[in-house]
Amino acid sequence: MPLELIHRVALGQDGMVTTSQALAAGLTRDHIRQLCRSGRWRRLSRGCFVPGGQPPDAVTGRVRIRAAVVSLGPRAFAVLDSALELHGIAVPRRSSAVHVSVPVDRPRPQRPTDPSLVVHQLTVRPDDIVDVAGIPTTSPLRTVTDAILRLDRYPAVSVLDSALNRGLVTPEDLATAPALVRGRRGAPAARSHLGEADGRAQSPLETWARLRCVDGGVPPDALQQEVRDEDGHLLGIGDLGWRAARLIAEADGTGPHGTPEALFTDRRRQNRLVNAGWRILRFTWSDALRPDYIPHTVRQAMSATRNPPRSRTPH
Repeated sequence: MPLELIHRVALGQDGMVTTSQALAAGLTRDHIRQLCRSGRWRRLSRGCFVPGGQPPDAVTGRVRIRAAVVSLGPRAFAVLDSALELHGIAVPRRSSAVHVSVPVDRPRPQRPTDPSLVVHQLTVRPDDIVDVAGIPTTSPLRTVTDAILRLDRYPAVSVLDSALNRGLVTPEDLATAPALVRGRRGAPAARSHLGEADGRAQSPLETWARLRCVDGGVPPDALQQEVRDEDGHLLGIGDLGWRAARLIAEADGTGPHGTPEALFTDRRRQNRLVNAGWRILRFTWSDALRPDYIPHTVRQAMSATRNPPRSRTPH
């Protein structure tokens, strides 16, 4: 009976249960230790367990964050990469570390047995902390502000674009961000990142492709370019567009474009756009990681539009 009650509790906490909850359900500390030794329970952090003995790769990021915050006391809260994950803000490469802050008036705890946990002591205002699925974490605006102070340009702009696209922050929110970063390490670069944010980007890959084109001297003049027929019916939407050249670039990430159904949908949409007189370029993450490839390919396509090859008359 106690184990059934504990599993019901765990269902509301991403599959996690604490020592105090297990004791309240009727288990003893010896019983908890026995469950861990037998592999039926897995210890996540001090006083936090996953009933069922799930392998490490089956434990979600959110439960790892929840356990770390709980283990560090009632005033701890998730920050930085962990806060980005809780809010669902996309980043090109998510860290495996769990980032948690404790109050500045407490000694920073030493956690040598938990190398994945990074403990910070950030000074925050009361309205900087929000609740996400029962986990205290920095607000979306505070989260992106902290992130862009520490990230290089491309991932920083990706974070800003994602937060805007998901409606977690507004352009008006970001207008207050320069004051929030003033005097902090990385502030000059962060202010520059803010000026490049565009919420129309729907993935970090779109952001990287756009920035590659900006740096390569061929910035797109449209994002989410709509193409319609003469009757106004929507034929398709391109990620990046150059209207004068009737050119569209698509950012093909493995997630939204990786299934067979998505592949067929993409091909049908591409056919409609080509028949409407637009040319399509397609780029992947491997392309975006090469600084010159995307702008060079776009420049070639635009040049071909201005100087189409002459057709030869067969003899």
